[in-house]
Amino acid sequence: MCRLTQLAAPPREPPPSIWELPDPAGPDDLIAVGGDLEPGTILEGYRKGLFPMHLEDGRLGWWSPVRRGVIPVAEFRPSRSLRKSARRYRTTVDRALDEVIAGCADPSRPHGWITPEIRHAYVELGRLGWVHSVETWSEDGELVGGLYGVSIGRMFCGESMFHRSRDASKVALWALVRLLHRAGVPYIDVQWVTPHLRSLGAVEIGRERYLDLLAKALRGEPAIWWDDTGTDAAT
Repeated sequence: MCRLTQLAAPPREPPPSIWELPDPAGPDDLIAVGGDLEPGTILEGYRKGLFPMHLEDGRLGWWSPVRRGVIPVAEFRPSRSLRKSARRYRTTVDRALDEVIAGCADPSRPHGWITPEIRHAYVELGRLGWVHSVETWSEDGELVGGLYGVSIGRMFCGESMFHRSRDASKVALWALVRLLHRAGVPYIDVQWVTPHLRSLGAVEIGRERYLDLLAKALRGEPAIWWDDTGTDAAT
């Protein structure tokens, strides 16, 4: 059962960025280098279809994949084994954002990319109401998995997920999908498609198609999907 711990509220707009980020264009995924991780800069990036990630040399890069990964929410189909696993867990929203990001940033994980600066920036965005987490808990109350991402308009931009117990991150994803579907959010942006994400329903679309979807997602009132009394991830 996915239950919230506080009343939801619209996110608060931070001061605007001092940087002017470029629109995504060109043959490569990397669009720009530099800038900062202030809340206003990160949000401007997401609104333009960019997201931050450090390069190997430590510089801050702004990325927009030529082939973008998305999960169509309405097409998500949990497997029988996932339905069975979900019965062993409890899921919550926005109860342990810092701990979820810490789990995703575990330096022992292969291909880790979440630096202390990234972690601090997204916790701050969570304080402002832009970043949300879905947590998976064991029967004895231990945090065993979860995910986090940025919610803008009617798009959820997934950042990372982790698990310490079988299927715990997948259960968090299923809970998120159900909440987004009920709120009319049609896509989860997953940046790049990996074999693992493909097994969960992720597909690749072109950059122009993604930017069209993003523009539509940013029009009108944002979907406050986390304003919910609970969803049963085991049905």
